[in-house]
Amino acid sequence: MTQPDTVPEMIVENLEMTPTEFERSTGWAIKPEGACKGDVCVPLARGGAFDLRDAARRLGMAVVTDEASGSTAIGPETIGERALTTAVAPELVLSGLDGKEFRLSSLRGKKVVVVSWAPY
Repeated sequence: MTQPDTVPEMIVENLEMTPTEFERSTGWAIKPEGACKGDVCVPLARGGAFDLRDAARRLGMAVVTDEASGSTAIGPETIGERALTTAVAPELVLSGLDGKEFRLSSLRGKKVVVVSWAPY
């Protein structure tokens, strides 16, 4: 089975996951040398059962739990330390179709989903 180049975040109801499920969801194979994807391997904690939180931490994956729904979102890897350190988005200013300026900060305090697209 071919893995996509980019794997989106996954949402789980509990943090009990087998290495096979982790690979299927993220593209990272759990091997004796660590979590591996292509030529890159990241060492994991040795001994014991597969620890999803440890793997996510070492791969730079954000782990965010919504207590109300009991769901946990695990973000894509950020190898190279390019992870966001906060959930606060930087200011973004765009021109609307009506020509008026729109500022992302005008939505501060509200839940926002930002969807982007690129033609390449």
